[in-house]
Amino acid sequence: MIELPQSVLFCCDHNSVRSPMAEGIMKKFYGTGTYVQSAGVKTDMEIDGFSISVCQEIGVELSRHRSRSFDDMERWGDDLSSFDLVVALSPASQRRALELTRFFHLDVEYWPIMDPTGLGESREAKLDCYRQTRDQIIGHLTKRWGGASQA
Repeated sequence: MIELPQSVLFCCDHNSVRSPMAEGIMKKFYGTGTYVQSAGVKTDMEIDGFSISVCQEIGVELSRHRSRSFDDMERWGDDLSSFDLVVALSPASQRRALELTRFFHLDVEYWPIMDPTGLGESREAKLDCYRQTRDQIIGHLTKRWGGASQA
């Protein structure tokens, strides 16, 4: 297994679907040895109910997640330069992360994760799209850091 970083920030467009899923799943898979947070380019949405549902299926609790943006982080004193790795899950968040970290020696990775919002007609079809997103995140995590540890 590749050594886990000390701290990871996942980011996406709204911090309501992909990045909270990635944050929750990483904490579940690898325990508390790595500081894991998530943020969005904007925070105009709350945590998505379908994200909560598909993560509950694998024992990841997201219902208490509060969306936050890069700007919120800055206001609350969270310094982006204190993260070892920023993982962008959308093109807009990758641009924003690169812009905010251009003066730091900080790795920014881009993982192309599907945005499931607005996909699927029925509730079940929507859940299937969110499961695909969840499973893409799991695939990237395990490819990057190996299978889940029993933390």
